[in-house]
Amino acid sequence: MNGIKYKILFLFFITQYLFAQISPGDLSNAHKNLEGMSNCTQCHVLGDNVDNKKCLDCHTEVNELIKSNHGFHSSSDVKGKECSECHGEHFGRDFDVIRFDEDKFDHSKTKFELTGKHSETKCEECHKTEFIKIKKLKERKKTFLGLETSCVSCHSDFHQGTLSSDNCVDCHNTEAWRPAPNFLHNNSKFKLVGAHKKVDCEKCHKKEIRNNEEFQKFTGLKFSNCVSCHTDIHKGKFGTNCAECHTNISFKNVKNLKSFDHSKTRFQLIGKHKALTCNECHTKGIRVKLHFENCVDCHSDFHKGELASDEGTTDCKACHDEHGFAPSKFTIEEHNKNNFKLTGGHFAVPCNECHFVDENWKFKFSKTDCETCHDNVHKETLKFGTAVVEDCETCHTTTAWSSVSFEHSKTEFELIGKHADVSCSKCHFKDEKLPHQFVSLTQNCESCHTDNHNGQFEEKYKNNCSDCHSPIEWAIETFDHSTTRFTIDGAHENVNCNECHKEIEIDVNKFVQYKFEDVSCKSCHT
Repeated sequence: MNGIKYKILFLFFITQYLFAQISPGDLSNAHKNLEGMSNCTQCHVLGDNVDNKKCLDCHTEVNELIKSNHGFHSSSDVKGKECSECHGEHFGRDFDVIRFDEDKFDHSKTKFELTGKHSETKCEECHKTEFIKIKKLKERKKTFLGLETSCVSCHSDFHQGTLSSDNCVDCHNTEAWRPAPNFLHNNSKFKLVGAHKKVDCEKCHKKEIRNNEEFQKFTGLKFSNCVSCHTDIHKGKFGTNCAECHTNISFKNVKNLKSFDHSKTRFQLIGKHKALTCNECHTKGIRVKLHFENCVDCHSDFHKGELASDEGTTDCKACHDEHGFAPSKFTIEEHNKNNFKLTGGHFAVPCNECHFVDENWKFKFSKTDCETCHDNVHKETLKFGTAVVEDCETCHTTTAWSSVSFEHSKTEFELIGKHADVSCSKCHFKDEKLPHQFVSLTQNCESCHTDNHNGQFEEKYKNNCSDCHSPIEWAIETFDHSTTRFTIDGAHENVNCNECHKEIEIDVNKFVQYKFEDVSCKSCHT
């Protein structure tokens, strides 16, 4: 037992000796909880110096300032330095890790320069616990971190949130808070002109007690018209636009209505409006406010709402102006911005040809296909909306209706051989009673060609002409007789076709007989 006890004591002394050899000295009081060999890597990289990242992982408040580019630690004096260059350690418990001369410190390096009254303020008047927002920093006995740069972080908001607390310098500076030296009333929505320049501020901006504190109202004041501040001696008889007759130099100055310059209003008199007398528009008196945003406020809508937008408004200026309702100034270029562009023959068509329908003008059409204006001469002979013929433009153009361009390969009957040289009318316009034939035509040869064989090769109401003929050449150059019931061999090979296949007549129809009921020898030989 005594041997074990001595071994434990020996290891203890060895450990203490080794630690004393490794550690250069005691940590400061702020870091004393990190004392001991097992905590070295909390700050040091194994086998290396103190790592800034480890410092900032612990001192998050400093890390946030550096990331946001605020405060002294983000200045050029500090950036790129090791933390240990300014904040030493292992100098004993009483060593002050944070050391600098407050009287000589250049505050502009914090990116908050001390100007005006701020330059006369003592450090502790601003750097105190009640102004610090971060709880971790509030717990420190003394710190210069944690302050914000906004005015309201140190000063009470006299305006109680009615003005932006981020832009105090728009009106104030650090030399003197009152009166607001930077404020210019002409930069506000209400410029002071005329007699308004002589009015005391408190006449408009009243002082009151709000939330048990003195408060002066600067926002939310009504000033859209004179009666917001002034009593209307006319009691609404002439409206609220006092400037029609009065000026802000003096309310007693009344303008001469006979020489009234209408161009100073929002509605300038141009074109035929110039010739109108005042009472033609101002039917209820010269002072009554008129609506004039849209032409239909004064004029009846000739188009009866047809050209109104989705919001219900009508923009007459798109086609007309004040110099006369006709002719329309709607151009071809404007028309081509719509869904229906004027091209080819349409370019020369007068507007009324399309837009004067049933003795009425019409400008909006639910459909703009050809049949809206043109008769479909093909009627039921064509099927629109298919892969073959989508619409009229599949074959025709606006340049010339008679010029037809159609890809016949889209159909199930491709034009090859001699068919490629045949004019369209040969197949599609051969019946005077039904001049246009398209979908009614079949692919059977006899749809266009006469059956010279008198139906001999008809099977299931169809002739398979392609078994012997082709569109390349109608004449039969080679025929394999072995595919029939009678194979030609021996002496038969030297016999001409017409010796067996002779022309006959049945019911006045003359034709060459190719099919026989009896193909035995006796049918030809005696």
